[in-house]
Amino acid sequence: MFSDQALLARMIWGALALTALVAMGQARWSLAFVAMATLSLSLVPVLIARWADVKVPPGFIAAVVVFVAATLFLGEVFDFYERFWWWDIVLHIGSAIGFGLVGFVLVFMMFQGDRFAAPHFAIAFFAFCFAVTIGVVWEVFEFMMDQLFGLNMQKSGLLDTMGDLIVDMVGAALGATSGYAYLKGLQYGGLTGIIDEFVRRNPRFFKRKRK
Repeated sequence: MFSDQALLARMIWGALALTALVAMGQARWSLAFVAMATLSLSLVPVLIARWADVKVPPGFIAAVVVFVAATLFLGEVFDFYERFWWWDIVLHIGSAIGFGLVGFVLVFMMFQGDRFAAPHFAIAFFAFCFAVTIGVVWEVFEFMMDQLFGLNMQKSGLLDTMGDLIVDMVGAALGATSGYAYLKGLQYGGLTGIIDEFVRRNPRFFKRKRK
């Protein structure tokens, strides 16, 4: 289950596990908790893929692991959000691109891999809307946490929320555009390569069933 994952993902998992063990040995419980939480969350996509019998490209899993580690571990433990003004922007763009790809793959699966079942622009637009919706739900979550528990997840309030949503739209557009390029046969690696690899690894989801 883990041996076929990218070396980068396995290195991060090992580093998080080692950090958690060292932190527990030094009674640094908060650090140990964050390290274990980051490790657990980064393993969720692998476990879900195994449960659903879906073969996710190792590169995509590695990107998820990097994102989770950058968000929770580097962001919270080493305070990267305050040290680097662009940290939150990069993470929002990265997550939106990922959700744009996921949205495209989902609708492409619904059409059983038929590139001409719907206009290419319509499929890409659905992927864009899917990714933006995830971003909106996250901003609602931040607002609720701030209002209910007195946290400061929204930082500067409206400006932070609107800035995050604008960045989410940019990332979603990049992910959706990659899906559009894939449908047009413009596959040059990168994001379109991830889509192509997923389709090749899971042919049963992209073959029209005979009646």
